[in-house]
Amino acid sequence: MNDSSWGAPPSARLRGPAQQGPPPSLRGKVPSPSAGPAHDVGEAAQTRPMPTVPHAGGDPWDAADRDRGAARPSGPLFRDDREPERGPRRPAAHQPTPPDRPDAMPSGSAAQPGEAGGADRTGNADVTGEAKKKSAGRNLPAAIGVGVGLGALVVASLFIYKPVFIGVIAVAVVVGLWELTSRLAERKDIHVPLVPLAVGGVAMVVAGYVRGAEGAWVAVTLTALAVLVWRMTEPPENYLRDVTAGVFAAFYVPFLASFVALMCAADDGPRRVLVFLLLTVVSDTGAYAVGWRFGRHKLAPRISPGKTREGLLGAIAFAMVAGALSMQYLIKDGAWWQGLLLGLAVAVSATLGDLGESMIKRDLGIKDMGKLLPGHGGIMDRLDSLLPTAPVVWLLMVVFVGGG
Repeated sequence: MNDSSWGAPPSARLRGPAQQGPPPSLRGKVPSPSAGPAHDVGEAAQTRPMPTVPHAGGDPWDAADRDRGAARPSGPLFRDDREPERGPRRPAAHQPTPPDRPDAMPSGSAAQPGEAGGADRTGNADVTGEAKKKSAGRNLPAAIGVGVGLGALVVASLFIYKPVFIGVIAVAVVVGLWELTSRLAERKDIHVPLVPLAVGGVAMVVAGYVRGAEGAWVAVTLTALAVLVWRMTEPPENYLRDVTAGVFAAFYVPFLASFVALMCAADDGPRRVLVFLLLTVVSDTGAYAVGWRFGRHKLAPRISPGKTREGLLGAIAFAMVAGALSMQYLIKDGAWWQGLLLGLAVAVSATLGDLGESMIKRDLGIKDMGKLLPGHGGIMDRLDSLLPTAPVVWLLMVVFVGGG
């Protein structure tokens, strides 16, 4: 027996070389059989045992472990992977709608139906986007009923007794002027004298029917002078602004409407007016039908978001076909190719007129000029495409088949 073992404690002398533990150079690094997991002394001081009872919230990992990207048992491997939060979620705070955008939805709300990649108001995902059909945006039964009634009134007065039709135009002009001046006063504080405008508007329509284009020009000139003088009876503040709006209204509504009276004055006047109305309605219908079904590319999103380039192409196609048929069979000495050009011009002028009306309504911050016609809005909302189209059709009719 080696004498060196005698200096050791009795328990050590009883064990063999394999049971006396590691040599001094490896002590503190190689674990003993009952020491548990292998850790360095310095590393053991940085570890902490997993708590056996989770704290409130159901997550035993504190915020410090999250910030350091600590791994969880069966959890995400990367920091970008997020697990769903546990426990009830607090409802998002309501964000009020900005006052300058009454149609804006609160931030974080679902996208409108039909928007690509969005969700509907119920939160259901819209995976097809444009697959959802667009709504008509108005009361179609009421709009169709009112449109048919107005059309019957116009056609009946036009072919039964032309002076009655001139009276219908005059009434539409007065109502349109009232709507326009009322909205200007409400939204922009622009006070346009309605009385000289209404009297002058009726005079323009009657003079155009009786005395032709010269009579309409004289009437609009006198109306503008009457607006200037009438406004002098009030304080001078905002005089220039009010009379400028008044002269604009005189040209925009009654003067353009007087070209319908010029067409009606011809020998085949009722047929010319019928072609004018038919092409304008067909153009609007074609734009609406094609744009609603196939519209994808916006025509003028800042002015009228609902109008599309496909709708404009539909308006042109429908109007050209209707123009060719109308000039061939309704207008004496008319030709089908003239109808093609007429339909093209009507589609362009009607679209521009609609955009111009939309520009005015956007400037005023309104959707419709009035509420007189259910499903349509006001009279001005129906005259928007007719007014600028009237001088175009009158001029082309004169060029193609003469003044009559």
